[in-house]
Amino acid sequence: MDAHADGLTPQPIMDLATAFQRSRVLLTAWELDLFTALAEEPRTAGEVAASIGADTRATDRLMNALCGLGLLEKRDGRFTNSAVAARFLVKGRPDYAAGLGHTNNLWTTWSALTETVRSGAPPPRPSVGERGDEWLRPFIAAMHWRARWSAPAVVGELDLTGVSRVLDVGGGSGAFAMAFVKAGAGISAVVFDLPAVVPLARGHIQTEGFMARIDTVAGDYLTDELPGGFDLVFLSAVVHSNSAAENERLIRKAAGAASRGGRVVVQDWLMSEDRTSPPAGALFALNMLVGTEAGDTYTEAEVRGWMEQAGLGPLESRHLRGGGGGLLIGWKP
Repeated sequence: MDAHADGLTPQPIMDLATAFQRSRVLLTAWELDLFTALAEEPRTAGEVAASIGADTRATDRLMNALCGLGLLEKRDGRFTNSAVAARFLVKGRPDYAAGLGHTNNLWTTWSALTETVRSGAPPPRPSVGERGDEWLRPFIAAMHWRARWSAPAVVGELDLTGVSRVLDVGGGSGAFAMAFVKAGAGISAVVFDLPAVVPLARGHIQTEGFMARIDTVAGDYLTDELPGGFDLVFLSAVVHSNSAAENERLIRKAAGAASRGGRVVVQDWLMSEDRTSPPAGALFALNMLVGTEAGDTYTEAEVRGWMEQAGLGPLESRHLRGGGGGLLIGWKP
């Protein structure tokens, strides 16, 4: 049989198998702060190497590869940042992708995937609040950077008529809380998160100038009660961190925190019943497998079930544009 008769080649498999190389090139350059070294003017590999404390030949080869990835440009032996690198990869600029530090940490976490699939559990790790600044700051920075781009569109999907108080459960940096207060002049918000996270949230909120309209409350949503009396209780990228049983209890708490006539909004992956779609959600389930004790991505039916058991209804679902998961909105009678 002709090996090429059916038109199939192993190239898609090889592209997948070697995709880690491109990721590692970017993350290493980010880790070395190479793009910041090119912020002001074109420089040779030797000049950049001296600036970042690296070997000249190795730096040159790394930068040549970055050219191939479209992140650098090279002319007459000198390198410059491409437009996208200049905007997102230079430290100190408004859109700097500080959250790539978290992606860099995930490199180590994902390296345990094979053993995790064999055993069914990830290697033992401290809880989120006990992992220290070296892990927590990049994690919150990553969540903040992503939410800066997504939060306005997500909040724009919601009818905020009658909403004056919002509780952002597990609100991280406060990016969604800030999007809510920006969306309505009469809206105030509370960010509820772990004691180790709250100071980071306050820093972001202060930087954006919203301290007068956004408060913070420290606590663990799995073990502590939530503050009450809110028109809207928002849980963004929270349920995927927990087991099904933990989510059932959490949604009950969220319903209790909502005023009568208020609503609970869950934003997360809403998987198809066979758990294969959306594909990004199926990949994210593996991220939870290697990074948490019992986290997962859940089907829309599972999330609906928790909300119905908490007495919320009617329920409305919305799938977000751009493959960013979906929203489930439940009203409190």
